[in-house]
Amino acid sequence: MTDEEIIAVVRGYAKAGGLPPPATPAVVMQAEKTIGFALPTLLRRLYLEAANGGFGPAEGILGVEGGASQGDWSHLGEIYEEGPDPSGRIPAGLVPVIDWGCTIWSLVDFRDPVGPMWSTHQGEHWPHGINFAEWLSASLAGELTLATLLDSQPADQVTEHP
Repeated sequence: MTDEEIIAVVRGYAKAGGLPPPATPAVVMQAEKTIGFALPTLLRRLYLEAANGGFGPAEGILGVEGGASQGDWSHLGEIYEEGPDPSGRIPAGLVPVIDWGCTIWSLVDFRDPVGPMWSTHQGEHWPHGINFAEWLSASLAGELTLATLLDSQPADQVTEHP
């Protein structure tokens, strides 16, 4: 899917209800200031043009302030500051967006405008070899599951998952 197609699909979900309204530019800029990196281009557009989180796999991605929340986390800036990784081994710029449960997170690499995707579990982190657009396209097509994410985990990092 192209970025335009992804935005159109998420807008359709937002119009059908259940997703928060788009974020304001000021709120997006505050998240970028807190994180210290610009949001990847597509993610920024989705927050501003379609919905402030709630779209994607599982319970949907976290929004910026005032948007979709997950569990104890209310927005991206908060989770980035406090983080799900008490070990501190996740590099700066990798931002958690989905909590899959059992300490497994999907992260977007804000250091790159296309947003390469990563996962983390029990202090280990690894790249998926796809970017945010590909990841979200797979999610919208129903092809992205926790099992597919864990299949991308390097063999030397594989642990037993429930």
